[in-house]
Amino acid sequence: MTQLRTVQVLGGGSAGSSAHVRSLAAGLVARGVRVTVCAPVELDRAYDFGGAGAHHVPVPRRGDPAALTALRAACAGADVVHAHGLHAAVRTALAIGGLRVPLVVTWHTRAHAEGPRARLMGLLERRAVRAADVVLGTTSELVDRARGRGARDARLAAVAVPAPPPGPADAPRNKARAELGAVERPLLMAVGSLVPDQGYDTLLDAARAWRRLDPVPLLTIAGEGRERGRLQRRIEAEELPVQLVGRRDDISELLAAADVAVLTSRWEARSVLAQEALRLGVPLVATAVGATPELVGDAAELVPYGNAPALSDAVTRLLADPDRRHRLTTQGRAQAATWPTEDETIAQVLAIYDELTETRRPR
Repeated sequence: MTQLRTVQVLGGGSAGSSAHVRSLAAGLVARGVRVTVCAPVELDRAYDFGGAGAHHVPVPRRGDPAALTALRAACAGADVVHAHGLHAAVRTALAIGGLRVPLVVTWHTRAHAEGPRARLMGLLERRAVRAADVVLGTTSELVDRARGRGARDARLAAVAVPAPPPGPADAPRNKARAELGAVERPLLMAVGSLVPDQGYDTLLDAARAWRRLDPVPLLTIAGEGRERGRLQRRIEAEELPVQLVGRRDDISELLAAADVAVLTSRWEARSVLAQEALRLGVPLVATAVGATPELVGDAAELVPYGNAPALSDAVTRLLADPDRRHRLTTQGRAQAATWPTEDETIAQVLAIYDELTETRRPR
């Protein structure tokens, strides 16, 4: 039997989809599959697809005409092409037109849009899911949405991201807190791109209320994005106890040092922050949106999106209640143990690849 060859395609690549592709590549390679990952150079630097045993093909981000040419060349001769995210799916469908290669699309998340942009997003969604032989949605809501957009075959995906390493010992934890300036004050951590849908304005509103606490907690936000300048100006103008530390490669260490993790997004599928926080035993306060309630169960404090008083009160109560934090630590780790494993994720994907290639194999 000839060796199966798959091409994994990433566009901009959220943290969740990029980590998933890295995990998927490593698992498929370990099972004898030849894997090519088409992704921007900066994603390969961050996730080291070559280190997972995959061949990396640098592909420009969307908007660059050279991307389609690079994608078509990389996909020629593949047994299955697997695109992650809507923009990657649309570009891939255009690139492989006429190649007669099966296309799998994983729909990791969805964007909120209004007016003309909402109509454009709807067109992209329809184009992406109708081009795919199989659409994998990371939540039941996305599966239903894909079916509503015309997907021929939409299924719930058992998507898992790699578990972080075991929580650091006290010395590394204390070192991280010292670096962030939170040795004698509570440390709150948020992680994610600095874009409007992350809800950081609500988070800063809540931080204004936390100034009355003694000691005043320090909110640290790790991530980059187009909103950084505006958020920094607001932090300085209002003298908020908040620091933006940019993109970091030690998120697990910083998160493990926190007293509370905070997730304020407008919508989430399977949030990487939520998964890491619960696995590390860090109490989590999150917005009750998307798949988050199903993901965390009773192992986190949930608040409405955009409600700064509710967010502020939830964090304040947790900081004042060590017993509740301890219970969330225990419940979080128990909840994390119920999630799909990397092996289960890879097994599902490989079974789908087998389905799509069975009729093409020589007898």
